[in-house]
Amino acid sequence: MKKIKISSNKSFGIVFFIFFLIIALWPLINDENIRLWSLIVSIIFLTLGIINSKILTPLNNLWFKFGLFLGKIVSPIVMGITFFFIVTPTGIIMRLIGKDILNLKKNNLNTYWIEKKNENSSMKNQF
Repeated sequence: MKKIKISSNKSFGIVFFIFFLIIALWPLINDENIRLWSLIVSIIFLTLGIINSKILTPLNNLWFKFGLFLGKIVSPIVMGITFFFIVTPTGIIMRLIGKDILNLKKNNLNTYWIEKKNENSSMKNQF
């Protein structure tokens, strides 16, 4: 299994500074007051992030583990939705209209070799 590298405390602090700053300033859109608690939290994260504090290490690890946990849940759900709502209907439609793009139908020929119909290409300068 490939070891995934955790982000630095500095980048973690800056990301959460931006997150809490957006939460603090969001009420300004509706002409409301700034959320002071969120502004204070964002300044704390900025300060700890800039000095690359070890205080952020447990929070960074917790956030990293939460991301891995979320990935294990969301990824199979998204892949399942993609398969059952895109791939499966496409396959059913292709079967209904009689298309066999992969040439999976059994035939009585001696070989499955496909004869090339267009002889215009050569093997020179392939790339």
